[in-house]
Amino acid sequence: MTEDLRPFRIDIPEATIADLHRRLDACRWPDEEVVQDTSQGAQLSSMKALVDHWRHSYDWRRCEATLNGYPQFLTQIDGVDIHFLHIRSRHEDALPMILTHGWPGSVIEFMKVIGPLTDPEAHGGTAADAFHLVIPSPPGFGFSGKPRDPGWKVARIAAAWEVLMARLGYQHYVAQGGDVGAAVSSHLGKRASPALLAIHTNMPFVLPPPPYDDLLPDQQRMLEDLGRFAADGGAYAQLQGTRPQTLAYSLADSPVGQAAWIYEKLGAWSDSGGVAENVFTRDEMLDNIMLFWLTNSGGSSARFYWDNHGDAIAGIEINVPAGVTVFPGELYRAARSWAERYMKEIFYWNEVERGGHFAAFEQPEIFVKELRSCFRLVRR
Repeated sequence: MTEDLRPFRIDIPEATIADLHRRLDACRWPDEEVVQDTSQGAQLSSMKALVDHWRHSYDWRRCEATLNGYPQFLTQIDGVDIHFLHIRSRHEDALPMILTHGWPGSVIEFMKVIGPLTDPEAHGGTAADAFHLVIPSPPGFGFSGKPRDPGWKVARIAAAWEVLMARLGYQHYVAQGGDVGAAVSSHLGKRASPALLAIHTNMPFVLPPPPYDDLLPDQQRMLEDLGRFAADGGAYAQLQGTRPQTLAYSLADSPVGQAAWIYEKLGAWSDSGGVAENVFTRDEMLDNIMLFWLTNSGGSSARFYWDNHGDAIAGIEINVPAGVTVFPGELYRAARSWAERYMKEIFYWNEVERGGHFAAFEQPEIFVKELRSCFRLVRR
């Protein structure tokens, strides 16, 4: 109950794993969908294959050991414990960067980019590309604490991240994120702490209020993307934003229900042609799912949407230099013409050839290349 940085190590009791196996064995499966595609959601055959792998082949201890291979800490900020990985590069003059994941993600999203970002010389870069990494989980996600009061809006998380970086002793840093992490990074940019050099996001929040008249081509494209998403797949946000507690009973009680809630998004939101297995291994997907199941954070992470309900992807004023990478499989392809209304200084903008909503998880090489290229322009 102090502000001190407390070392943290994951040690899930064997009884918890046994309980998971018991629940998987006792799963009552729904009827099969009556269509031949994913238009009704996660397909029964796909879920049965994923759960069979989970029950008989998946090894949580492998994932646990990987995470425990990195320095992890808890620190209390604004009454809530924040869990974070803190991986310092061997290059002392590396650029500090705080990486924030989104929903339905976790720190697992960044596992494949930690090495290239902290030790670039071993991964095709130079020492000048090195980063010190701080990778927290927002309140209610993963091993971070669960708020017991409402009001954890994005701006409040951004304020907590400023405290975290100051507590770690960083006098200057950059911030990056997608989804929830994009909103948090953008609000860091809005707050414009003197320590924050710049932000980068792969999901910029740049939608202006209506009406939308005399649209430019990139604006029309973005609205069309948003229209397709709202009509086919966007209702999850309305549910999490209005009745997260009702949803939480299913997510807390059924590992298959929790897995399906995430698995469907891993396919629908990635640049995978709708088939999650085209870009993720089953172990990768289950590593991410386990961080929700083991911490019982399906409901608490959904409450983030309740706290921020109605904010959608409205434009956020950013008062520091900002970089953007647009991935083709993202929920929408951001309009630079609208971004220029909200971002004080866009110093980097690139549209890449592959990748979707889970950019670092799907295309780690492209993600690393983008961050190196972007932040070279602001390094001191």
